[in-house]
Amino acid sequence: MCGRYTLTADLDMLRDVFGLNTVPDMLPPRYNIAPSQPVAVITNEQPDELTFHKWGLVPSWSKDISIGNKMINARGETIAEKPSFRSAFKRRRCLIPADGFFEWRQKGGGKEPLFIHMNDRKVFAMAGLWEVWNSPEGDELRTCTIITTTPNSLMEPIHNRMPVILHPDDYAVWLAQDEQPSGLLQALIRPFEPDDMTFYPVSTFVNRPGNDTPECIEPIAS
Repeated sequence: MCGRYTLTADLDMLRDVFGLNTVPDMLPPRYNIAPSQPVAVITNEQPDELTFHKWGLVPSWSKDISIGNKMINARGETIAEKPSFRSAFKRRRCLIPADGFFEWRQKGGGKEPLFIHMNDRKVFAMAGLWEVWNSPEGDELRTCTIITTTPNSLMEPIHNRMPVILHPDDYAVWLAQDEQPSGLLQALIRPFEPDDMTFYPVSTFVNRPGNDTPECIEPIAS
């Protein structure tokens, strides 16, 4: 799964990497982004704009928004068929910018948090889905989820899932506004190249979602 990540890149970098025309006035660095929080996304509805959606997908037909707490991730192998995700997979896809994510490795009698990132520490895009839910009172809630896949050789000893990280050449297909062939989209749901990634242990300080400072990504001795 993917349950925590970081986005510390500045707006100028995000504008350049993703070809954005519209960005927020401010985007503070985030060192411990957690489910249920507003997260920066680029949707296929507005592919040149950085917007915010709540992390935890709530399908438009849901009667209870608490379902989003269980839908922070979507398994790539089943999103084309699962009722909660299949409509969004066809029509509502997004990029979720990040520059690292956390996973917990079993060690001794506990779990050791690890910070995983690209070798060059550059920003990347996780594949996501988004939805709009309207309350009976007419309030609108925009939500998203991160798609996961089987692990690459770097991630396999750590966890049995990893986020789908898209290549820049595939952004246009993923953000296409018209409906794309399912096979074309499914081909993008694959493990990222392990040679381009690395990781190191960090403090259990990151375990608490309320901790959102540079200490979350400071390396420690394993």
